[in-house]
Amino acid sequence: MAEQKRDYYEVLGVDKNADEAALKKAYRVLAKKYHPDMNPGDADAEKKFKEASEAYAVLSDPEKRRQYDQFGHAAFEGGAGAGGFGGFDFNGADFTDIFGDLFGDLFGGGRRSSGSRNGPMKGSNVRTSIRITFEEAVFGCEKEIDLTVKEECKTCKGSGAKPGTSPVTCTKCGGKGQVVFSQQSFFGTVRNVQTCPDCQGTGKVIKEKCPDCRGTGYIPMKKRFAVDIPAGIDNGQCKRLSGQGEPGINGGPRGDVLVEVIVGRHPIFQRQDMNIFSTVPVSFPIAALGGEIVIDTVDGKVIYEVKPGTQTDTRVRLKGKGVPSLRNKEVRGDQYVTLVVQVPDKLSHEAKELLSQYDAANDDSLNAAKRYTESKSGSGASGQSRKKKKIF
Repeated sequence: MAEQKRDYYEVLGVDKNADEAALKKAYRVLAKKYHPDMNPGDADAEKKFKEASEAYAVLSDPEKRRQYDQFGHAAFEGGAGAGGFGGFDFNGADFTDIFGDLFGDLFGGGRRSSGSRNGPMKGSNVRTSIRITFEEAVFGCEKEIDLTVKEECKTCKGSGAKPGTSPVTCTKCGGKGQVVFSQQSFFGTVRNVQTCPDCQGTGKVIKEKCPDCRGTGYIPMKKRFAVDIPAGIDNGQCKRLSGQGEPGINGGPRGDVLVEVIVGRHPIFQRQDMNIFSTVPVSFPIAALGGEIVIDTVDGKVIYEVKPGTQTDTRVRLKGKGVPSLRNKEVRGDQYVTLVVQVPDKLSHEAKELLSQYDAANDDSLNAAKRYTESKSGSGASGQSRKKKKIF
């Protein structure tokens, strides 16, 4: 009795509404995992590879997928062509780009590409970092950085060839910048494409190199760049200097300079998104009676009116005293200030007397321990007075 086939969608692990991209992604993962070249001698892996390949061959073909959705596996029983796995016909299934990527991963080759590799290509990006203060990040600033980047060699005008000579067409790739080679795989012979090792994809070979740039066409040069740091930038974010990076290849545009911003710590302020947080001490009398205190902000000092009876760790908001938005510097966050009531650890004799009077005048739950001690001192069989612990 023949083994019952699993549902193709289940095999690939995708939903029945999966699009072409999702199918291809799912199959590529399975093909790489179970490919016989990655699992030599593993019959179970080979079976799963065949199963996944068959499922993808059907579901990647719109007409076959329509038939499968309507009739299931019965749509292909009895009439399938020969030559595939288990009699299944793989004609029409597009494995080209998948196995171009796959064999590039397996064997270290380049990705398959139908186009030429020696066309114009954008130059590489250059990365660097810059340190700024907390205030500079809030309000923005201008900085200068020194970087070493490649500039066109003036001797050879960027050709890399010795003056009076010119680069010649690469004989290995015929000027295409790519070489085609074949590999034996589970499917038979697979064509793959790789960057030409002789010309590095340029399609040209320099016979006599320029003595100044040694055939590269470029000279390292130290340059100074002005960096406009926008208000509101945060730690770790980058400022891009477009077109200031490495030169392009074959006439391509230059890359960019990416400047990572490192914001220094502040002794008072902490930042979270567009908001600023700080802590301010408040004396006990002001917390109890109310009064004015001075609060530091990034805009300077402000006067804040503390409400009577303010408790420690009370948080207040100073609207619009936070960090500007990167998109609109007129829009700012807030500053949240935690008020911490300070209890003095050293008191004069006069201060202690005043606090004792205050304590005696407040007959509330806070004096429960005092009342309990006094009540105990007046009771007892011996009538002896008990020593009371003074509380300051």
